[in-house]
Amino acid sequence: MKKLLILALVLMLPLAVFAQRGTITGKVTDANTGDALVGANVVIKGTTIGSAAGIDGTYKITKVPAGTYTLRASFIGYKMAEKQVQVTSGQTVEVNFALGEDVIYGQAISIIADRAKERETPVAFTDIRKVDMVQRLGSQDIPMILNTTPSVYATQQGGGAGDARINVRGFSQRNVAIMINGVPVNDMENGWVYWSNWDGVADATSSIQIQRGLSAVNLATPSIGGTMNIITDPTSMEKGITLRQEVGTAGFLKTTFTANSGLIADKFAFNGLIVRKTGDGFIDKTWTDAWAYYFGATWNVNANNRLELYALGAPQRHGQNLYKQNIAVYSHDFAKNLSDYDQAAFEKFQERGRTFNQNWAPVSPSYKGQQNWNEANHDRYDPNFINERENFFHKPQVNLNWFSKFNDKMTLYTVLYYSGGHGGGTGTYGKVYTKDANGELGDDDYKFYYGPSPWVRDWDATIAMNSGPAGDYYVDKSKLTKEDGQSLGILRNSRNNQWTIGAISKLNYKFSDNLKSVFGVDWRTAEIEHYREVRDLLGGEFYIKTRDEFNPNAKVGLGDKIAYNFTNTVDWFGFFGQAEYSTARVTAYGTAGYSTIKYTHTNHFKKEEGTENELYLKSDVIGGYQVKGGASYRITSAMNVYGNMGYVSKVPIFDQVIDDYTSTVATDPKNEKFVSVEGGLNWVGLGNKLSTKMNFYYTTWKDRSVTRGVRDQDGNEAILFISGLNALHQGVEFEAAYKPMELFRLDMAASIGNWKYLDDVDVLYKDYSNPDNPDKRYQLYIKDLKVGDAPQTQFALAGSVYPMPGLTGQLVFRYYQNHFANFDPTSRTDADDDGQSWEIPSAYVMDFHAAYDLPFSLSGIKFQLFAHVFNILDQEYIQDAVDNSSYNAWGGDDDKHDSDSAEVFFGLPRTFNVGLQLYY
Repeated sequence: MKKLLILALVLMLPLAVFAQRGTITGKVTDANTGDALVGANVVIKGTTIGSAAGIDGTYKITKVPAGTYTLRASFIGYKMAEKQVQVTSGQTVEVNFALGEDVIYGQAISIIADRAKERETPVAFTDIRKVDMVQRLGSQDIPMILNTTPSVYATQQGGGAGDARINVRGFSQRNVAIMINGVPVNDMENGWVYWSNWDGVADATSSIQIQRGLSAVNLATPSIGGTMNIITDPTSMEKGITLRQEVGTAGFLKTTFTANSGLIADKFAFNGLIVRKTGDGFIDKTWTDAWAYYFGATWNVNANNRLELYALGAPQRHGQNLYKQNIAVYSHDFAKNLSDYDQAAFEKFQERGRTFNQNWAPVSPSYKGQQNWNEANHDRYDPNFINERENFFHKPQVNLNWFSKFNDKMTLYTVLYYSGGHGGGTGTYGKVYTKDANGELGDDDYKFYYGPSPWVRDWDATIAMNSGPAGDYYVDKSKLTKEDGQSLGILRNSRNNQWTIGAISKLNYKFSDNLKSVFGVDWRTAEIEHYREVRDLLGGEFYIKTRDEFNPNAKVGLGDKIAYNFTNTVDWFGFFGQAEYSTARVTAYGTAGYSTIKYTHTNHFKKEEGTENELYLKSDVIGGYQVKGGASYRITSAMNVYGNMGYVSKVPIFDQVIDDYTSTVATDPKNEKFVSVEGGLNWVGLGNKLSTKMNFYYTTWKDRSVTRGVRDQDGNEAILFISGLNALHQGVEFEAAYKPMELFRLDMAASIGNWKYLDDVDVLYKDYSNPDNPDKRYQLYIKDLKVGDAPQTQFALAGSVYPMPGLTGQLVFRYYQNHFANFDPTSRTDADDDGQSWEIPSAYVMDFHAAYDLPFSLSGIKFQLFAHVFNILDQEYIQDAVDNSSYNAWGGDDDKHDSDSAEVFFGLPRTFNVGLQLYY
């Protein structure tokens, strides 16, 4: 009875408190134009109680305790404003703000980030605010925050920290421009983005804008799927510190410390962040051991000049899970529920559970051999197991930005940047013993895993072989002979050491109040070292390398180079121009850009034919261009329509010009061509309670380039550079936000796509190692096959509640359908094999997020509790799949493109993240 009475009093307390509260309302506008500043933040200083301005600039903060407060309004690119407000119980007080533009910073942000503006910029885009990231990300990889936007699909793949990927409108992140503070960070050779390199960026991010399609970005870097621009802000006007402590599933522990100096002498501002993250990993042995740092500094030189310095990085190591599995390995029950899964496959594929990871195996702790990484010897991460796959990397980036206003019509923005990179990934090299699912190696004279899957490495047997006497050994169907001390199988590091230096400069000229222009250049140069080195000799004393023509059959030890050793360079230069015309109802823009690129390759293990010199290859200078434009028309203050179109001739990436593993150059590489058309409508109604966005897109991808290994008629290996793969990406997208009352908000996003290959491919080719050979024909039968790797139908729903001041809760529902497994189009060489790749079962996932600002402070220190539960229903679903696996397909039924022929990653099981934040 006593407990019930206490509970009743606790439940009644908020009602009593609410009775003593009032409301603050008002509008936030541009001081010069009077335009509403959509999304401006209005908060009670010293708290997290506040609201964001709606589509008409109005805001409303309810249930504010009676008293006197300082109200603060802020908007990116504008000067912050504060006003005193007296709140009376049961009354509503109106406080309006007219924010003045921070002339230097406001224009700089517009130029650096090419940020789209609501109801003006004629492209499809979504803004992710700081508050959204705090509310939903929960220390996941950055791309995961975008899963509630149309046509965007992000997964954590095998579950390793930082191993996420993102897909936009059916395009992988190789065709999505990822920028941090306006600087592209896609890999200079292959376009990929390694999110583990940017682990601490999320904690320093003020906003993310994803522009889908060709976007309004005016860099010479073309973005086809979209542009993701991450903006950090070093210019907090108020000093303060924040300490955030998180704990989560599988021993996850993360500590984040942030400090802001505030504005010093009206000229200087500094902020810094340091993050420490450790954990055992949600998936078996995907541990993480990471640091991250961020530093920002601002110097307001004078009224017309401003300097900013950014430095960030994330030195880290983490265990990886890179090998997808047959569905049955994760769950026999799940496989049984698939109509096209042959249950006879259960004999071959034993169940290991959803957290199974093939990339580790136990080892006797008596093995004391050291591992070499980052040019030093270390003890291994854990004495009881060895990860076959581990990633270690540090990619610092430093930007120096200069913003200068020459006069009222002309401003200049220039950024100089440096991006380094040092690290790599691990794997086996040579012959390593492998056990089948029953733990069997095979007969003594035939040690080969021939039994059921999944196999695992046998480190102890390999160590015994390498440390054993000279003689004959049988591994993986091979008879090997070794010397005393020789290792036949080892762990290797595949190293990638790189540096990039670049500059982006944009001149902004205002011809009139209606007509503005931007002219700019984009220059970068990069050097990348690729080599393998000995990581762990696994019981031996040396390894004999065989592929170095300058030092063949040399005995090598820890840290010595093996297998390959080459250096690539990339030289890029581009220029562009953009004009923008705007009136009260119309905004229009046009952009044109041209870029050139040149590649070189030096192979330090291979000789130039007939000489003793290192093999050196270079490409011709390759040029590409883009032309795009669009217009928006405001029908009323609540409705606008827009359209855009563009053409891109994209220069091929390094891997499409030079195959560095075979040292082969494509003689006539083709540019990929993209044509895109997009149109949409934005509308606000129901008394500004409902905001909607809807659009369509139509994009063709011509002359996509891929490579494939082939053999000529004499049996020689050759690389075939294939172009001519054409695809269509089209669809419709919808977003809506509905807030019928202050206590509740509903957000929705939906997209339906139709992505497919348009034509079969018929290629004539030569063996580049012997161009005198006659032409050969290579045919691909891919017409009307669906593009895989992302769901073509997506739906997201988020319901947010605000039951009392400082308390928020959000339930997020995501649904995926029409998701076809990824496949290599160059594998479709049989005219009779015309079936679609396997269609992954539709799936839904629900996440829950909550935060509560405690209603008290201690010595000025305030507190916030937060919690995240991902996959709250613990759904079993498939998030990534490859069709017709070369390694894990069941061949007993001779069927292709079905569930038992695929290899997959399941989505992560239920995980949680909770924590406490202190801020002062």
